[in-house]
Amino acid sequence: MPTQLSALTRKLSAFVALSEVDLATLARLDRRRRSFLPGHEMIHEGQSNASAFVLAQGWACSYKRLPDGERQIVDFQIPGDFLGVRSILFRTSDHTVEAVTRIEASELVSSDLLGVFTDAPRLATAVLWAASRDEAMVVERLVDLGRRTAEERMAHFLLEIGARLRLVG
Repeated sequence: MPTQLSALTRKLSAFVALSEVDLATLARLDRRRRSFLPGHEMIHEGQSNASAFVLAQGWACSYKRLPDGERQIVDFQIPGDFLGVRSILFRTSDHTVEAVTRIEASELVSSDLLGVFTDAPRLATAVLWAASRDEAMVVERLVDLGRRTAEERMAHFLLEIGARLRLVG
C-alpha cells in the first residue's frame, strides 16, 4: 500500500482488505478536487442532478431547513466521508451540505461511482459497510434527539466523532 493513504482509503480499509487495483481505483476518484470556504453550501436541499463529494480535508455539516427558516443539523462530516451520494442516486438532494471549515473535496458524478463498483467490486462491499455504519449513526441521532439529555447527547457526539476520526487517522 502507498505510504500516503487518503482518509477514504483508510476508512474503507477498516471494512475490507484493499488490493492494489482497489487502491488505484480509489485514487481515480480524486480527479476533480475542489476547495470550499467555510459557510459555502456545496449541495442544496432540493437541488436536482447534484454532484456528490468525498471529503478529503476539513469538516462539513448536513442539515435540513425547516419551514420557519431554522435548520436542524443532522450530521457532521469528516475526511473520508461521502457527501450527497443520495442526491446522485435519487437525482435530487434531500438535505444541504455546508462547509464548516475550509475543505478540500473530490467531486463525483454517478459514472464515477458506477465505475468504481464495476472495476473493483470489493470496494462496493466496503462502501456498503461504511454506509451501514452511517445508518447506525442516524439511528443513534434519533435516540439523541428523542431520549438523551443535552449532556448525554454531547458526550455521545464527542465519543462518536473520536471513533470516526481514529478510523481515518
